[in-house]
Formats: sequence, structure tokens, C-alpha cells
Amino acid sequence: MALKTALVGIGKIARDQHIPAIEANAEFELVATASRNAEVGGIPAFRNLASLLENVPEVDCVSLCTPPAARYSDAKLAIEAGCHVMLEKPPGTTLVEVQNLASLADKAGVTLFASWHSREAAAVRATRDWLKGKLVREVRIDWKEDVRFWHPGQDWIWEADGFGVFDPGINALSILTAIHPHTLVVSEAILSIPENRDTPVAARMSLHDPEGTEVSVELDWLEEGSPKWDIRIHADEGEALLSDGGARLLIDGEEAMSGPDREYHALYECLAGLIASGSSDVDLAPMRIVSDAMAVADRHVAPPFEW
Repeated sequence: MALKTALVGIGKIARDQHIPAIEANAEFELVATASRNAEVGGIPAFRNLASLLENVPEVDCVSLCTPPAARYSDAKLAIEAGCHVMLEKPPGTTLVEVQNLASLADKAGVTLFASWHSREAAAVRATRDWLKGKLVREVRIDWKEDVRFWHPGQDWIWEADGFGVFDPGINALSILTAIHPHTLVVSEAILSIPENRDTPVAARMSLHDPEGTEVSVELDWLEEGSPKWDIRIHADEGEALLSDGGARLLIDGEEAMSGPDREYHALYECLAGLIASGSSDVDLAPMRIVSDAMAVADRHVAPPFEW
């Protein structure tokens, strides 16, 4: 029998990715939504999760697509109601609150899934496999896109708990921490913060690991035209380029792997497996890098940002 699923936060990501992925997976059935100002045709809709759970108590699973600041209270409410929970990325505002949710889920005997959709891009696993046994000397990440196209009018993302350019940038860090075998330490970070906003519009970071790998990261939210989502890896036995957000892999300039976008379909397949096995997946490695970068960063004032 399909898991009765509620979707909270009906915005662009929910409509573009979550709803099609749920509809395509026989393990899940969308039975209710919660959103302050949006609905899904034909599905019972509520203004908030508390009202949803009160009126649809048979819900088995809650998928949270709200901004990070709202996730903790909703996730806690769902866990206390005995529901499995899937968290969009980034999974919360702070590391401690997500760790607390993991503890609550464990005690309640439900699954908590802190999802990282970019790890499910078509060529990520192939890249990780290629790196096995190799010494990685240098990694360069360029993650640049136009915020006006990808987050039009979303002022929450510029607030103190909204992550700014780290909202897309954490996708790159999720891939990096999935394919790189060692823990990375933030050496330096420079943030460019618009004078009328609280979060960065651009960031540069340097990281390293105990094996001597040097990682440079450049994030930019004012890139016009096509986005640049590239990870270049220089190893002792060749060079890899993971491009298109992880969808395409070139080894020494030759096409090695590419595929269609199935990131969210794969996430729900993973969620179904976790629930079936009675386990959780709460990997916070990408979020730790962001937290460390914010802690050591040199902050520069950038020109005002206006939509």
C-alpha cells in the first residue's frame, strides 16, 4: 500500500520536482498539501501542517519544501505525529536543530531524510567511482547562476536565515562531500554581501584535506545567461570535469557519462528504501562547510541588490 504523503510548501521546487516525482512512484500517494498561499488541484489543501495533520491523521510521510527557517517546527510536529519526514536542502538553519530532529526521529521510530538532490545527478556516482584509489591534487568549483531567474522575488533567501548564494552553492558542496573521500577543512572564505541584504550574493572559499588536496570554490548569483555548474578535478591519474550540475562527466576531455534529470525521482526511491528498512539518512557534511565558512569569513559590502 502506498505511503500517504503530505507536501508542505507549494512553491516552484514542489511543482517542478516533488509532485512529478511523487506521482511517478507507486510507493507514495499525495493526499494533502499545506501552504499559506498555494494549492494543488484536486488535493485537500490546508494553510499549515498542524491543520493538515488534525484533519488528515492518516498521513504516513511529510515532505517539507518550505524555506529552511520554517523546517524545524514543522519537522518536529510531523515526527511527534508519527510521520516519516523528508527535508529539502539545506535541511535546516543550524546544524544543532537538524541533529535534534535526527534524535527525535530515532526515538519516535520514524525515518528522517535530509535530502541532497544534486548527489543524485546522473554522473555523480560515476565520478566517485573514477576517483577511487586516485590521489586528488586539486578541485575547482565554479557554481554561478542568475538569482533573478532561479529565485524570482523570493526575499526570504536574502534574510539572515536564508543562506543567500549558499542555497545553490550547497548543491556543489553536497556533490563534493559525496565524491571526495576525506574530510575538508575551510581555510579561507570571502563573502560579498549587498548593503541592503543579510546574506551573500557571491562567495569564494579555499578548503584542504589531510592528504594535501586543495579545493577552491567560487559562487556567484549574478551570472547572466546559462548557469555554470562545474567541478574540475585534477588527480594523479587524469583530469575530470563534472558539469551541468553533475549530469555530465568528461575524463581527460572525453565524454564518459551523461544522463537525464532524475534527481528527485531518485530521492523518493531512496526515501522509500529508508522507510522500508527503518533507517534514516541525515548527512550534514555540506552544511558543516557552509557553517564553517560563515564562521571564518571576511565580509565585503557589495552594491545593493534589487529585483
